[in-house]
Amino acid sequence: MAHPKRKVSKTRRDKRRTHYKATVATIATCPVTGEAHLYHRAYWHEGKMYYRGQVVIDKTEAVA
Repeated sequence: MAHPKRKVSKTRRDKRRTHYKATVATIATCPVTGEAHLYHRAYWHEGKMYYRGQVVIDKTEAVA
């Protein structure tokens, strides 16, 4: 198992970690419903699941 030969200072450690950044999720608005959602994700709006502006699942219809 590897062991450090010298103690890594807080400054050197923090400089190494500068590239790890949190990114803000890109939010899209649907042209059909006007609902804000994540890109490439389906979302629910008034009992219907939409993806790319089209209804994928409709919970309001009764399944026989």
